Amino acid sequence: MHGAGGFSCPYPMLLPRMIAMPGDFCMTSEERREARYQRRRAKREAKRKALEEKYSFERVISIDSLLAAEKEARKGVRWKASVQRYHMRSLSNAYKTHMELLSGGDPRRGFYHFDICERGKARHIMSVKFYERVVQKSLCTNALYPLLTRPLLYDNGASQKGKGTHFSLRRLVVHLRRHIHRHGRDGGILLIDYKDFFGSASHEVIRDMFERLLRDERLFNLAWLFVDAFGDRGLGLGSEVSQAVAVSMTEPIDRYVKQELKIKGYARYMDDSYLIHEDIAYLEYCLEDLTKLCESYGITINRKKTHVRDLKHGFTYLKTRFFITESGHIIKKPCQDSITRERRKLKRQARLVKDGRMTLEQVSTSYQSWRGALVHRDSFYTIMSMDGLFTRLYGAKPEIARRKNYG
Repeated sequence: MHGAGGFSCPYPMLLPRMIAMPGDFCMTSEERREARYQRRRAKREAKRKALEEKYSFERVISIDSLLAAEKEARKGVRWKASVQRYHMRSLSNAYKTHMELLSGGDPRRGFYHFDICERGKARHIMSVKFYERVVQKSLCTNALYPLLTRPLLYDNGASQKGKGTHFSLRRLVVHLRRHIHRHGRDGGILLIDYKDFFGSASHEVIRDMFERLLRDERLFNLAWLFVDAFGDRGLGLGSEVSQAVAVSMTEPIDRYVKQELKIKGYARYMDDSYLIHEDIAYLEYCLEDLTKLCESYGITINRKKTHVRDLKHGFTYLKTRFFITESGHIIKKPCQDSITRERRKLKRQARLVKDGRMTLEQVSTSYQSWRGALVHRDSFYTIMSMDGLFTRLYGAKPEIARRKNYG
């Protein structure tokens, strides 16, 4: 086949590309490689610019976005007086917030401080007021989550739409099956947990991340206000911005594990992560290497909860106990501590129902929420045992008690 100028092409299917980029065939291999790199770089830059134009400061502060954020923010807390007062004047409040942000005002309104005890661990909560919660909801939905989570690994499963604990557990099963197919049960898994992940977050690292991913100065300043409110270091529990930032700030560490340490079986869920490899000694080396790297980002690895486990002996991840049989079958069991805690909780709630301080319908709703997580694990007999305990304590099956209040 002859092209323009009588040029003979032995491969006709390549002729359109040769005509479009004739200079490529006069280049050296290094020049062609550089040209491909520049084209890919220009394509990435165009895609990034389009993304930034879509998720802009104007979109965050628009009245429509603020009204939608208010609708989402009041889910589950409509009974609060502050939420009802805001909702009564939602349109005027949205306009007032829009004008305040447009003029560069400070939307922060302080915190509600209180402590809770979760599974025996005391946590200090810094909950934002509803006015600020609406602004944070709009900021996270219309800018922070789309921009900050863009460079994350696919296997980072926390606080992202379409992902969660079930997604992370499924990805772990995929990684284990891939490892078993190649290496059997040989090798191990490195389970890593960060110490005081939110409280020790470095603001310098967060600021560098904002400067890299938030090119709009107004968007940068608004996001930084909510981070700076927690002082010189750390992030507070109870703020949606803190959640979005915490998910994204470890992205350089994730990239180091994949690109430098060459770990294929790797994933993260907030401050919990794992590395799977056929050589246990190499996992010990990875732990020491990552300890130094995390310290440079102001993150401390919790040595009490960080372990290297032989795959033959089983391990626990996200409150799920994993076992691999000799035939390669993967078994997922619920954590025994969770079962014990729920049994004690049902017995305490039985006394509250007897005293009239709770209804049976409320107890059943709480139990069904816990029970729903077990359906995704190999826990048939555990579910039957817990349903039997519920029936003995309350005189009704859980699904019947939820539909009708027997209290």
